[in-house]
Amino acid sequence: MGRRSEASSGRLTAAARRAQLIDVGRSLFAERGYEAASVEEIAERAKVSKPIVYEHFGGKEGLYAVVVDREVELIVARIVEAVTSGGPRERLEQAALAFLTYVKERPEGFAVLLRDAPRAMRAGQMPALMYDLADRIGGVFVEEFKKAGYDAKAAPIYAHALVGMVAFVGQWWTDARKPPPAEAVASHIAALAWMGLRHLPKRPTLLIKEKRSRPTRSG
Repeated sequence: MGRRSEASSGRLTAAARRAQLIDVGRSLFAERGYEAASVEEIAERAKVSKPIVYEHFGGKEGLYAVVVDREVELIVARIVEAVTSGGPRERLEQAALAFLTYVKERPEGFAVLLRDAPRAMRAGQMPALMYDLADRIGGVFVEEFKKAGYDAKAAPIYAHALVGMVAFVGQWWTDARKPPPAEAVASHIAALAWMGLRHLPKRPTLLIKEKRSRPTRSG
């Protein structure tokens, strides 16, 4: 009944209304966070009644989940495309640049991913995003680890480390008063990661552990 009345108003189709609510929700969640946003404010900004929001998404949490899912899928698709060609270092550079390009082009989406999640999703969508990205990039690490004779089981550690580094650098980059160009930031991230990987020991151990295990000389 709600959809029929909405369509009969001649303003927006159900699909167009849903897309509009997603845009409004993304902006509001980026600006105020999940907890501070309300269905009333979402409806007010979209110039619709509250029942329309509930009809499309079942409530604020449903809208939030759709907003986050769309941002996650978008950034994962960009990263996956970036790492499908080129040598290992080129893939690192392309992945970092793809992430930063997303941050630059969709600041509201990135802000939503960095903000607070609803209590039912407190495990967080940003970690979920990192896991998705790391899993996709992890395949590149596994391949290169095997070629170089390293333990491929350790590849996820480095994949998650890289994704985490890029994500937090991206946050700093968006907050910087005079941010350097995306290409410059990506080159530094890739150089740091690549130099570390190039000189990675076959079986790394803690230096402090090695020092503790050395026999001490008695006077």
